[in-house]
Amino acid sequence: MATVAEVGNFDAIIDARAPGEFAEDHLPGALSMPVLDDEQRARVGTLYKQVSAFEAKKLGAALVSRNVADHIERHLLDKPKSWRPLVYCWRGGQRSGAFSHILREIGWDAHRLQGGYKAWRRHVIEQLANLPARLDFRVISGATGSGKSRLLEALGRQGAQVLHLEELAAHKGSVLGNLPGAPQPAQKAFESQILFALQGMDPDRPVFVEAESRKIGKLQVPDVLLDAIRAAPGLRIEAALPARVDFLLRDYDYAVADPAWLLERLGHLKGLQSNETLEGWRALIAAGDFAALVEELLTRHYDPLYQRSQSHNYPSYSTAAGYTTPTLDTPALDALAARILATSA
Repeated sequence: MATVAEVGNFDAIIDARAPGEFAEDHLPGALSMPVLDDEQRARVGTLYKQVSAFEAKKLGAALVSRNVADHIERHLLDKPKSWRPLVYCWRGGQRSGAFSHILREIGWDAHRLQGGYKAWRRHVIEQLANLPARLDFRVISGATGSGKSRLLEALGRQGAQVLHLEELAAHKGSVLGNLPGAPQPAQKAFESQILFALQGMDPDRPVFVEAESRKIGKLQVPDVLLDAIRAAPGLRIEAALPARVDFLLRDYDYAVADPAWLLERLGHLKGLQSNETLEGWRALIAAGDFAALVEELLTRHYDPLYQRSQSHNYPSYSTAAGYTTPTLDTPALDALAARILATSA
């Protein structure tokens, strides 16, 4: 048996749960090798409830044996004798026990995770309730289209510690923020990814993070983390409207290429903007005048909304140090990141 604190001591982490359980959340870096798939797990569970534990265990043993044999043949035959895997299931019980037993019989030093995924989930909740308060966050603000996420990436390239919540959430944090072909993770998986990122942070160095709302798409930023971010000192990107329009046309090129998707997303602003305004924006899309559309969206919707949100939720917003940039292309953001790092202790 191994504890959650020892997870990093193994060569591989094997998730023996069903694919549906794995999709909802899993230990970072874990490999999905289910001993029962979703349909098989349901069959065994039904047999257990409707017939008997004995009949369920017979069927389960046959299925588990075949599935484990398949995983070994497909994925593990090249592993040396010194290989040390950690196997877990829901509670650290029969599924991971069966898998790890077979691996140990082969000769590998396989261990089970004590308490299974449930122990990991408790660990995530406990750590996210305490770890954010120990980190030195620096909050990047700026009107919509100021390149805040791209600045985070530029800071990361230059060696800064960065918590990129929108990247972890697979969402850009606005009504147009859905990423094509990239569904958002489940809430539990989002929280596991946040913890995995925070655990590697040095508390003696600043951690740069964007001034996020409480929700990023369908996902919620953990309360303790959000409180720590909102209480942190800030810095603000100051870019002119034409530079922001140009940036958004490049950063949302997939939206410009798909007017039908853009029209569908703008429909979510019904009730926030008048029907006349929405109809005008639809006309701009039909005419292909996306620069005018983006400028209208910024000045009539996003800028007023952002100003109210930041003033209400981020006390440091009004006093944040301003960093001006004439453009928001990659070289300009790299230069801006260098300036920030030169002046941030």
